[in-house]
Amino acid sequence: MNATQQHMFDTYRAARLSEPAPPLPGTQDRRTLRDLYRYRLTRRPARGSGSRGVPSRPTRGLPDIARTPPPPPVPPRPTTPAPPRPPSPR
Repeated sequence: MNATQQHMFDTYRAARLSEPAPPLPGTQDRRTLRDLYRYRLTRRPARGSGSRGVPSRPTRGLPDIARTPPPPPVPPRPTTPAPPRPPSPR
């Protein structure tokens, strides 16, 4: 479903529920991008972060991912042949 179809569906639903119609697709894009840009500018960088943005030490209360062993592998599920389907009546 593309944005136009979703908007038509939401408009129909809003009309049935006596709610205001949603805004047209793309009308809030500029404001959203501006808000994301401002958030990125005002956000404090992680302490000790390098060029990749990875902290040099783990945050207190969270496990150290580098020292945590990986989870055990999931064993493969046994495959069984599917039972034959009965012929469909016509």
